[in-house]
Amino acid sequence: MLTIPENYTPGLGLYETQKAIGLIKNIFLVKICAALHLKRVTAPLFVDPATGLNDDLSGVERPVSFDIPAAGMNAQVVHSLAKWKRLALHEYGFFVGNGLVTDMNAIRRDEELDNIHSIYVDQWDWEKVIDREMRTTAYLEDTVRRIVSAICGTLDELKWQFSGLTTELCRDVYFITAQELYDLYPDLTAKQRENVITCQYKTVFIEQIGGKLRHGQPHDGRAPDYDDWSLNGDLLMWHDGLGMALEISSMGIRVDENSLAEQLALSGCEARAELPFHKMLLNGELPLTIGGGIGQSRLCMLLLGKVHIGEVQASRWDAETRRRCAENNITLL
Repeated sequence: MLTIPENYTPGLGLYETQKAIGLIKNIFLVKICAALHLKRVTAPLFVDPATGLNDDLSGVERPVSFDIPAAGMNAQVVHSLAKWKRLALHEYGFFVGNGLVTDMNAIRRDEELDNIHSIYVDQWDWEKVIDREMRTTAYLEDTVRRIVSAICGTLDELKWQFSGLTTELCRDVYFITAQELYDLYPDLTAKQRENVITCQYKTVFIEQIGGKLRHGQPHDGRAPDYDDWSLNGDLLMWHDGLGMALEISSMGIRVDENSLAEQLALSGCEARAELPFHKMLLNGELPLTIGGGIGQSRLCMLLLGKVHIGEVQASRWDAETRRRCAENNITLL
């Protein structure tokens, strides 16, 4: 559903916006690499569906699939690179405390289109090798704080160059589990709970997403074979222009052999244990890792005060959306 803020006036014009997008992507990449000890690598746009490497997201989204006649095989456009990154760390020989980051581009054909959702997805996908002693909530939260620091530092540099920007962010992260959030607001939907808590604290990390809460439903869906549901979460930041919580990152400490087996069983997905990636993980052949995705267009929206994701990326929109945006100073690329 399209939201049109009243009397919206963008802080930057079209060409300033394009310049600022480029700066954000360059500045933030440098800062996140320094904060998390990452090196940039090149990643695939599509993978072999038989390997089990594609991200199943919440389990209902259909991947874009196609055949490759010259190679006699099929391929799927990635939903994200959650599993590929872990395999890459193994194959590239990364060691504990270091990791990789890559530009991930995807097509999510079943995405609902609104101000913050597009069928085109672009994000920084990152993954880092850890050891078993680092699989803790404390380490997860320290990593979240480092990411928020990189985001706020990027905004600081951006505002030095564009005096018209008025975006303000909170560097202090409020941590809360999905169960604790539900207990505070049991009569609200999950999205309403996110909005209420983020409006209050501005920068929030909701932990432990994927497993069922005490009322029998999860806060949000998560695939069972990348995040450990007890050591993951979503980073939300308040978007003043839209008056809502904006999810900037979904991330977490990844499953080990024990949590993978448990989560596959809880999800009724035990058959995946026979896929090549899952076999390697269950056999202890892959490194323990932490990782996530940070939305590039989402971050640009937030920092530049844009109210529609189409203002910072080129995608496809229906005629009614284009008409209403044009009438309300929202320039879709």
